[in-house]
Amino acid sequence: MSTRAIFRLVFPIFLSIILVIGCKDRTPQQEEAETKSTGQTDFLFPKGQKGPDKNFTGNAYNTGLLAPDSTYTTIVGNVFFEPGARSNWHTHPSGQILIITDGAGFHQIEGEAKQFIQKGDVIKCPPNTRHWHGATADSELQQMYIVPNTEKGIVNWMEPVTDAQYNAQ
Repeated sequence: MSTRAIFRLVFPIFLSIILVIGCKDRTPQQEEAETKSTGQTDFLFPKGQKGPDKNFTGNAYNTGLLAPDSTYTTIVGNVFFEPGARSNWHTHPSGQILIITDGAGFHQIEGEAKQFIQKGDVIKCPPNTRHWHGATADSELQQMYIVPNTEKGIVNWMEPVTDAQYNAQ
């Protein structure tokens, strides 16, 4: 599927999410607290809740943007990775699409070279394919994730990415 076709599929969902988030009742203090950063990343979405240590190395924060339902059978969310943070190895029964909205990081499909990713990149993780993603050692990373066909399952978490795997060229 071309990047243009993905954009045509994702843009209406993305626009709806922006409109919903813009309509939330938040005090200025809540908004400021939700969007604070270390100065590197320009937050598009709230930072979210810290992900469990059993699934991430370092600090990663998740914000759900579109919960699974029987009509769209898709979930959408945002993950913010602090420098050096990364996911464990994992798979998605129906694959995953990542849209990098800020910062820089890495993505690796098992058996392939680690790829550098940055703001504006769109990554397709094929169904049932082991992979990981996270920030570089000196940059934050913010990514929107899209998981389709949730009736098949969402994610299967596996072991942590070792420091040797993370630091490999």
